[in-house]
Amino acid sequence: MSDATPNDDARALLELEETAHTTVLLPADAHVIGEPVTVLAIRYPGLPRAGLLAVCRRGDFTYELSLADVSFPATSAGAALVAQYRAWLGLSPLPASVPEATRAHKVEGDDIVIGRPVELLVLACKSNALRCRLLGSTREGTRRTAVREEIPGVIVTVEPRKQGTHAGHPYLSGEVSAIRVDATVLGLEPLAMYREDARSGDGRPTYRLASDDAPTDLVLEARECIEARAYPEADELLDRALALDLRCLDAHALLGERSLAHWPPLALHHFELGVAIGSLTVGEGFDGVLPWGFVENRPFLRCLHGQSRALLRSHRREDAACALRRLLRLDPSDPLDARSDLAAIEAGT
Repeated sequence: MSDATPNDDARALLELEETAHTTVLLPADAHVIGEPVTVLAIRYPGLPRAGLLAVCRRGDFTYELSLADVSFPATSAGAALVAQYRAWLGLSPLPASVPEATRAHKVEGDDIVIGRPVELLVLACKSNALRCRLLGSTREGTRRTAVREEIPGVIVTVEPRKQGTHAGHPYLSGEVSAIRVDATVLGLEPLAMYREDARSGDGRPTYRLASDDAPTDLVLEARECIEARAYPEADELLDRALALDLRCLDAHALLGERSLAHWPPLALHHFELGVAIGSLTVGEGFDGVLPWGFVENRPFLRCLHGQSRALLRSHRREDAACALRRLLRLDPSDPLDARSDLAAIEAGT
């Protein structure tokens, strides 16, 4: 805490309380030592030594504790307020939450209205269920399903038909009316990209995408399984790779290839998600070149090429042509023979 007088401290705490009232929308989800809580209020009780207090609810219990011990979602107004308060106290910032040590907030009854469409971000897939997060929140639940085209990272619009709890976990059942991809809501760190000394034939700068954190051992093992036609084992390895890092574009490309012949819509989801994640770094306005000669660039280029083929199988010819034009712009050397595919589409053949 500062060396100011009690009156100065009281004034500063009142100002922080006012900031809380004007910037932090309550109630809000947060964590205390890894446990999910709902913050109902932030108040200054009038005692400088007590500081700012957070009124928290966990289950059926409500209690107060120092606001300095409350962890709000990163980038939220609550997180900014806690950081400001801890700095005023002379404390270091709260450490980033470790996912394995942080329990997720569960979807509650009033979060979903039966008959009203809801958007869910798919986090993980099992044989008969999807673990999902309510889009725009940190609350999680399970959607029961028998047959699915969803993959981790896509957003599904569900028409809720029934909800309840099983073994203490909330679940939801209902029809999926739409599936879409939006990598900007995934909270992913964009892939790194490095400029190289060489230039392309048309004078544009060349770049190399970084893949230092990619689970390459799992991908290599999956490739060996595919060569040996051990397809279930390969899919399991690729799913594990994506669970470790959803930015593993190699895994998206391989899973897309695995589905392209017999299940084009599922393949399209894999390719589209890979392209969307890569596009967090290589946006539509990117004017450089990603040469195939740099092996780190190949997963993104494969996803883009696979996207065009899946779109063509889905009878979306113009969308497929757009993907091919982008691929050729990124690498005019055309190692994937995109130019002939584009010519065939434009010729109507």
